[in-house]
Amino acid sequence: MTTVNKRYTLTQSQKMMVFILSMSLYGLSNMITELVPSAYVGPIELSIEYFAFIPLTLCILFHPLNAAIGAALGEVIFGEIMLGQFGGFGELEKFIAFSLAMYIAGTFVRDPKNKIQVGIAAMLGVAIHQAISVTVDILKVWVGVEELEAIPGLAESVVVVEGFSFLNDLLFSGILFALLPTLYLVPRLYGKIEPLLGMKPRDRHDRYSLGEVIGPRLIVIGLLLAAATFIFEYLSEAGFNVEWKADFLEMFGDWFIWVSIGAALIVVVITIAVMVKKKPKTEASQQEEKIPS
Repeated sequence: MTTVNKRYTLTQSQKMMVFILSMSLYGLSNMITELVPSAYVGPIELSIEYFAFIPLTLCILFHPLNAAIGAALGEVIFGEIMLGQFGGFGELEKFIAFSLAMYIAGTFVRDPKNKIQVGIAAMLGVAIHQAISVTVDILKVWVGVEELEAIPGLAESVVVVEGFSFLNDLLFSGILFALLPTLYLVPRLYGKIEPLLGMKPRDRHDRYSLGEVIGPRLIVIGLLLAAATFIFEYLSEAGFNVEWKADFLEMFGDWFIWVSIGAALIVVVITIAVMVKKKPKTEASQQEEKIPS
């Protein structure tokens, strides 16, 4: 018997809930990483780049597009704007690179119960994001909009510096704060968190609007967006930029970061409360649909 793949769709309210949940959770986690100090082992800096397992888990369990964009926007709102700083085109580079990486990672997983797919997706998301960021940084130096010569007189040394940074972030943040937590959370949340949004869990027969797998169309879109990240960063570094700074941290002190953390936490609590409140109504409506007329 042939199994027919079905399109995975969400209602507008479900999309909004996924978006807000991803935005607030990742925004909150992003602020927490600002409070964690870096550790040094000789010349090697060990720091938490981000808690990538949060958007990865949401992108795998739900439709990845809404979760990916929500997480990227959460970083901008809670990590930049609420602290009185917005980098203009530079922020667009981060937004596109991160949301693209998380979306591709979520799309890669066809079966959330398959730990191999989940593990590959977690590392794939971090690798794509870091690869785009490293490539943009290298191109900025080579094009000449930014100066970075680790070895005096040798601009190509930036490749070594950025290459080491890529491996450090991939192996340290990628394994500890993406791979391991995602492998732990996805199987335990699968089938439990989806009913809160009134939706059924994803399965391997669901397909997306941009293709059933990462095919040529998604690859072309990804390459175009990756190129756009360099263009926006180039415009930012070249001076064609509109920045906004209120210097809240300088005005009120470092404690002001807790205002952003508190705001993100309030949004998380309200979102979860709304989801829990809607769950009984959703279950009742689903039971009515099962009763034959």
